[in-house]
Amino acid sequence: MFKIGCHLSASKGYLAMGKQAVDIGANTFQFFSRNPRGGSAKALDADDITAYRQFAAEHGMFPILAHAPYTLNACAAKENLRTFAHNTMEDDLSRLEHIPGSMYNFHPGSHVGQGAETGIRYISEMLNSILKPAQSTTVLLETMAGKGSEVGRTFEELRAIIDRVEQQQLLGVCLDTCHISDGGYDIVNHLDDVIDEFDRVIGLERLKAIHLNDSMNPLGSHKDRHQKIGQGYIGLDAIERIINHPVLRDLPFYLETPNDIYGYAKEIALLKSLYHENSDDRAKK
Repeated sequence: MFKIGCHLSASKGYLAMGKQAVDIGANTFQFFSRNPRGGSAKALDADDITAYRQFAAEHGMFPILAHAPYTLNACAAKENLRTFAHNTMEDDLSRLEHIPGSMYNFHPGSHVGQGAETGIRYISEMLNSILKPAQSTTVLLETMAGKGSEVGRTFEELRAIIDRVEQQQLLGVCLDTCHISDGGYDIVNHLDDVIDEFDRVIGLERLKAIHLNDSMNPLGSHKDRHQKIGQGYIGLDAIERIINHPVLRDLPFYLETPNDIYGYAKEIALLKSLYHENSDDRAKK
């Protein structure tokens, strides 16, 4: 089954997001765990969660992906910002236990001149203080485009974080197509090589989700500017190869393209038309 969704607003609750996803042809979705540019979070609504869990079970909507706010920087130079990141993630993971089996994605952070090694140490220390063996949520490190002092611009940096974490069974990676293209990984002309490199450095068992985006900028630009599907430097042919690749095709895909809800509906329909549901479909291509 093609698992495809997009980023939805959490303002009206889980059930509303689930229904909106179904309305636009999606069978999963991503949402911000709280205000993406701040730190506030809505109070949990037990009735909404109960209703959503029933709705999700009926529509096969697991897993969903919560995205940490952009303000979370686990390797900031200032201690108060690292404390904010710790407290935010700890609270988010506690809240997600009400939706068992979910995933939680976060940008590793920016070391702001301290150096990647220091950034990696801070990130892994935070994860070691938060992750609990009994939690049901998988935490995903996102591949980054490499702008500024971002940590996670290479597979090796993500691996270095994972290696320092004690509860490694709770960690995975979310591969962002725009980010890795901007970061210098040629998924247009050498997709198999990139996947092989990911497997060699990190291990494919850690790849849990894909942010499916085109890019406004060429390979290796380190810009991080998402584009609508088929309208950027990655292009529709490469996107089709990505969603049908035997290693990737069964993963959940989450759109983060610059769209409104109607634009997402069109992209989901387009991607469904390009997805090869069975071997006969693949043979015709």
